[in-house]
Amino acid sequence: MNFLDSIWLIPLFPLVGAAVMLLFGRRLANSVIRILCPGTIFVSFIFSVGAVMQLAGSEHKVHEVIKYLWMPPLHADWGFLLDPLSSVMILVVTGIGFLIHVYATGYMAHEGGFYRFFGYLNLFVFFMLTLVLANNYLLLFVGWEGVGLCSYLLIGFYYHKKSAGDAGKKAFIVNRIGDAAFIVGMLLIFSIAGSLRFTEVNEFIEAHHFAAETAAWGILSTTALMLFIGATGKSAQFPLYVWLPDAMEGPTPVSALIHAATMVTAGVYMVCRSHVLFELTPMTLQIVATIGGFTAIFAASIGLVQNDIKRVLAYSTVSQLGYMFLAAGVGAYWVAVFHLFTHAFFKALLFLGAGSVIHGMNGEQDMRHMGGLKKYMPVTHWTMFIATLAISGIPGLAGFFSKDEILAQVYGSAHGSKALYVVGLTTALMTSFYMWRLMYMTFYGTARSHVHAHESPLSMTGPLMVLAAGSALVGWLSVPKFFPIGAHTFEHWLEHVFGSEKGGAEIPEVLLTSLSVAAALLGIWIASRIYLKVWEGPLYKAMLNKWYVDEIYDFLFVNGLAKGGGEVLGAFDRNVINGGVDGAGWLARMVSSVSIWWDTWIVDGAVRATSFTVKLSGYPVRLLQTGHVQSYALVFIVGVLAMFGFYVLR
Repeated sequence: MNFLDSIWLIPLFPLVGAAVMLLFGRRLANSVIRILCPGTIFVSFIFSVGAVMQLAGSEHKVHEVIKYLWMPPLHADWGFLLDPLSSVMILVVTGIGFLIHVYATGYMAHEGGFYRFFGYLNLFVFFMLTLVLANNYLLLFVGWEGVGLCSYLLIGFYYHKKSAGDAGKKAFIVNRIGDAAFIVGMLLIFSIAGSLRFTEVNEFIEAHHFAAETAAWGILSTTALMLFIGATGKSAQFPLYVWLPDAMEGPTPVSALIHAATMVTAGVYMVCRSHVLFELTPMTLQIVATIGGFTAIFAASIGLVQNDIKRVLAYSTVSQLGYMFLAAGVGAYWVAVFHLFTHAFFKALLFLGAGSVIHGMNGEQDMRHMGGLKKYMPVTHWTMFIATLAISGIPGLAGFFSKDEILAQVYGSAHGSKALYVVGLTTALMTSFYMWRLMYMTFYGTARSHVHAHESPLSMTGPLMVLAAGSALVGWLSVPKFFPIGAHTFEHWLEHVFGSEKGGAEIPEVLLTSLSVAAALLGIWIASRIYLKVWEGPLYKAMLNKWYVDEIYDFLFVNGLAKGGGEVLGAFDRNVINGGVDGAGWLARMVSSVSIWWDTWIVDGAVRATSFTVKLSGYPVRLLQTGHVQSYALVFIVGVLAMFGFYVLR
């Protein structure tokens, strides 16, 4: 079978599943839904694997399928592009998506709206696959908006909870800010290249030999910046990150699929897809790296003191996304995608493991009420143990290889800097600390709850074990150059998209790796010493309150701009707008009164006076003009006699 020509079917299967669920799901038994919805994702995964294998065997490593012309003036087709970059994304979306669907069949087994949940989940996968397989910016934007819609529906799935509804609305509104900038970026791309198709835009830029905008800010830098602002919304970067921690109101499988492994990486994917443009705008790249580095350390600082197990992982996700943008900002696009790939495994595992803990603790999410769960939930413990080692950067596991490569590139690449390296290294230490704090508070020590904890069913622990294997092994696809064993498969695979690695300063990899591992071990040691101690003080309270960013936004935009501004606008409306309307109404009434008086007494009066004068002057005539013939005969005779008498008497 030619899987390459059938890549358009990959997003179609989840769409069929979503349509069946949302149209007929209420009539289907849960046992049918458990097979149908994960099954559509599994079929997409099989087609994805087949297409990637055939792409690997092809010469050009790029395959485009155009189903029909959608918007010819914009050169935007309903077309699909499979290359090494999109192939990585579809394997992540379908592979990890399938495991999360299987997990959800157990996690959501006793929840209401079972069919609705899986309908939304299948619809999300359809839009995400559309996003990563699109061959042009406009179709990518369709998927972009679609995953935003599904995110809103899934975050607010527990619609009876006000907090869930508010979180869904917050995600939707914050993302609209980034989406507006993305639209501006697309329009600027079309104004420059006359097309929105990726291959044509890149060919146009390369053919016209645009000079890099190093000295002055130009149209290319503005375009790249607009795209990046769009990415900050979808990928939760400062200052548009505030929606993602609140998104934990949704069911845990949603957190794993949408807010850890797939949707939030869409911004990273879009920036890397636009690398030809970003390479010509070094000032924009510097902004990308700076925002990424700041977001990484800022979110990590908040994660240090969170007590909700899912919120720790939420801020960890924001921080790790900052790592990815840090890599992209220094021009190490393949490294950003590599960390995206490894992060999908261990962060999905951590979220699903957290969900298993919550399930086993009958809904409890506060780590202060946990402890000692290792003996009650051994599978959950050991799989999360592997994921925590991976995200901490312990050698041999997935996170070590990708995080270590990011730090090396930030240190030695042409766009990197030592200051950003220090930020990245500090973030690595903080990551290790808050993750082991989570492990110690959840699984070790004495139990701090009266809830009788229990292990989750196989439908939930099975995906955990598969993801644990991935968290341990996938990093070996690209190892440091000084490693005696391993491969550089991932790097060479993405060279077909990003080109060969550009030279920079010489990188002392052994030293940098040693510092990275030392930071991870130091974080583990600190957490092991103080994880149960209560740390109070202004700094602790500031981090616990998320540096008061939500409060600042409430003051400036909700209470300030919305409420205070609303009051000002209300007063303006009452006194100026309504005053103008009322004044205009009063003036109209006054003018109409004068007009009525003028019409009644002057115009109509003149008409009535004229008619009265005519009537009065005609009164004598009316005495004579009776209309009777005999009267006229009498007058005639009298007149004749008068005339006759006049002549006789004269």
